[in-house]
Amino acid sequence: MSALRQFLRQSGPGRLGFALTVLLIVVALAAPWLAPASPTAQNLPERLAGPSAAHWMGADELGRDILSRVIYGARISMLVSVSVVLGAGLFGLAMGALAGYAGGWFDRFANVVLINAFLSFPGILLAIAFAAFLGPGIGKVILALIVTGWAGYARLARAQVLQAREMEYVLAARSLGASPARILLRHLLPNILPPVLVQATISMAGAILAESTLSFLGVGVLAPMPSWGAMLNDARSHLFDAPHLVLFPALAVMTAVLAFNLLGDALRDWMDPRMRSYLMIASLNR
Repeated sequence: MSALRQFLRQSGPGRLGFALTVLLIVVALAAPWLAPASPTAQNLPERLAGPSAAHWMGADELGRDILSRVIYGARISMLVSVSVVLGAGLFGLAMGALAGYAGGWFDRFANVVLINAFLSFPGILLAIAFAAFLGPGIGKVILALIVTGWAGYARLARAQVLQAREMEYVLAARSLGASPARILLRHLLPNILPPVLVQATISMAGAILAESTLSFLGVGVLAPMPSWGAMLNDARSHLFDAPHLVLFPALAVMTAVLAFNLLGDALRDWMDPRMRSYLMIASLNR
């Protein structure tokens, strides 16, 4: 907790990103209590109604409350992003760490054949292809994004293990007879986690944006489940006569992506010893 307080005290973008991230988490967890109406309840007499006291963000083409749908959309986005980052991060971390430590033919196979093959394709196009093949649905979206997102974690973990496996503490553990599994789990993984955590934080923004893109294209979350991307897709035909249908979901996507990018960039600067010294000196001079 003291490290967190110090980080927040000395990093302005980190404070903003952390506050927005906490807000998103609270909104996602408390959606049933925060939403003023059901996100799927239709009220056709109020279709395309503008923002008012009854509907703070207006109503969509079926008269559904946009504020409620934006709030429940935060739950979908956070569920997808957390699941994707956990799944892709754990698999990529395991694959990259094993390849970097084992070396030899396994490293060449994992790096050249698997990692480079996945990284050679644009991630969003590969995700669209997998999602179109698997079909729409939140579980299939998560699976498609995990399949297309693990390679970045594997490349980072492999590079970190290749650098750390020749350090003195690893050589000392090996000379004392520690097994490769113990060296990986007890010595290497704790020391390569900081850059992986930074990558995971920034990847949260990418996962939210990817889920919104897939839902916008119709291969993501199924209706009537509220998704920010699907809301933007439904609002395309009302861009000029009811711009609030586009404005509020777009602001939600922008806020979520900005929050995790700010937090990830601030964490990356904080974990760099030279940048941390600069931030500490700058905070003392204020």
